[in-house]
Formats: sequence, C-alpha cells, structure tokens
Amino acid sequence: MTEFAQLPVAFWIVAPLTILFAYTVFGLSGFGTTAIAVPILAHWLPLTFLVPLMVLTDLAGAAFIGRQGRRHVSTAELKRLLPFMAVGIVVGVTVLVNAPKRPLDLALGALTIAIGLNAIANPVPKGTISAWWCVPTGIAAGAFAAAFGAGGPIHVAYLSGRLKDKDEVRSTISTLISISATIRAASYAVAGLLLKASVFAGLLLVAPLAWLGIRLGSRLHERLTQSQVRRFVGVFLITTGALLLWRALR
Repeated sequence: MTEFAQLPVAFWIVAPLTILFAYTVFGLSGFGTTAIAVPILAHWLPLTFLVPLMVLTDLAGAAFIGRQGRRHVSTAELKRLLPFMAVGIVVGVTVLVNAPKRPLDLALGALTIAIGLNAIANPVPKGTISAWWCVPTGIAAGAFAAAFGAGGPIHVAYLSGRLKDKDEVRSTISTLISISATIRAASYAVAGLLLKASVFAGLLLVAPLAWLGIRLGSRLHERLTQSQVRRFVGVFLITTGALLLWRALR
C-alpha cells in the first residue's frame, strides 16, 4: 500500500469518480471501463499496473452482467469471434511488454472516434454486415484488449452490425470481455504483470465503486431504447477516443 500512500490528493479525488463513471458505462453498455479509466488514471499510474488491475475488475463485472443476461447471449457470434480473439490476445500481450505505446494510442483513438461517429449517425443500423468481419474484428479486439484492455469499441462496431437487440449486444459483449479477461489475466500472470501485491491492493480499493457503478448502469440500460443506448455509446466513444489521442500527442 506504500505506492498508494505516495499519490497526490488530486488522484484520490479524480480516481473514485472516474471508476464510478467507468463502471456505470460498463453496466449500461457491457464495455468501456478501460477506455475511460486508463487515459485518465495513467496520469498517475503506469500502464503495466493499470491494465492488469482493470482486467481483474472487468472479469468480475462482466461475469455479473453475463449471469444476469445469459439468455440474451448470441452463441453463434461467440463461436465466430473467440478463435480470432485468442490470436489477437497473444499479439497484444507481446505488444504491451515490448512495443512503444504512442502509435497504438493514436490508432486506437482514431478508430474509437470513427466508431462513435457511426453510432451517432446510424442509431438504428441498416442491414446486417457479413459474418466474415469476425476475422479482423476478433484479431484487432483481442490485440487491443491485451495491450490496453480496450477491445470493446471494436466488438461494438461488429456486433451492432450483426445483432439488432440492445440486450443481445450488451450481453454478448460482456461475455466476450469475461472470456477475454480470463485469458488476459493468465497471460499477464505468465508475463509477470499480474501477481503483485499492489495490483490486488488496488482491486480492494476499486471493487466497491465498480459494483455500485454496474448497478447504476444496469438500471439505465433497462430504461433506454436501443437507439438511445447507441447514441450514448457513440458520444462516449468519441470522448474516450479524443482522450487517447490527446494522451498520445501531448
């Protein structure tokens, strides 16, 4: 806990609000915690600490949402995406340990903004995209999930073009995140990034706020229409994409 004791007062004000908002978005949409939390909290904490911490919290949160909406999960889309996502995770773990982060921040930020603009412009998707998009989607989402914990925006772009029900999209994304988080947690453990006292101490601090945020987000999800959810997610994606770009360019 000595690492946390040395953090400035600003961190203890901003971090709880960030975590609460991030997991409220997660409860609403089934993804988004790392896309919100990491660009903000990285001002004080290293990625090699933040990403493993968020994967543990995401694992618990995704399991909670997945259990609630199990009947809405699209098994067919899971079967298409998972093999390619596993390949992407192997690539992403290698990137997290060895590669410079700035080019990847720029790429993910630009892609996230593009997906957000599309969600706002097309709140009710027209037509259904080809199932073959599962190949680049799975690989890219797995790689970005492992490197940043932020594969959700890519999953949203694909599943929103394949599935028409908001509950089906949310439950399928949360299930993908749960599976991805399990694989990533094992990968981080092997890479020496996970089994640290500071990570588990951080988990104890984050867990109550994450639980509260998920409950709030789940209530919002029940009250909003599919087009309202897509517009909200679109605004959220544009904001977080801009944060990623700003962090990479500053």
